[in-house]
Amino acid sequence: MSGIPNNGWVLIADGEKALFLRNLTDETDPNFEIVRQESQDNPKDIDQSANRPGRKQDTGVGQVSAMDDTDWHELAKERFADELAELMYKQAHKHKFDAIYVVAPPKILGELRKKLHKEVADKVIGELPKTLTNHPLDEIEEMLKVELSGREPVI
Repeated sequence: MSGIPNNGWVLIADGEKALFLRNLTDETDPNFEIVRQESQDNPKDIDQSANRPGRKQDTGVGQVSAMDDTDWHELAKERFADELAELMYKQAHKHKFDAIYVVAPPKILGELRKKLHKEVADKVIGELPKTLTNHPLDEIEEMLKVELSGREPVI
């Protein structure tokens, strides 16, 4: 794959934010426009947990073990990946894109990959395990251009 084709989409996501971009130009010099933005409020786990982790009796006399509590922050990230996969399915079903390139941190990328419908998975033209959600659009364009060309970035 040499680049994002004209009208190809790019998903830039993490566990809390997502940008859907469309390439207005060609594969060699991308020019993205924002098609859609998604976000969710996902406070730290400690702010979401109501109780401290529980304890249970062990087999020995007077022994108790701590039990893991649910990590609500991580659970919310997984649910956000589910929502993104469903949104991508609806957009693909409406023929909004024929090709999509997915950029997300490795863990979110893995979650997304598991949740994608076959119709969307067949349209994925590449993946990049990076966090780019807090970068401006022009930097994202340049980073993807360098990444897809195989060149070394200029520092």
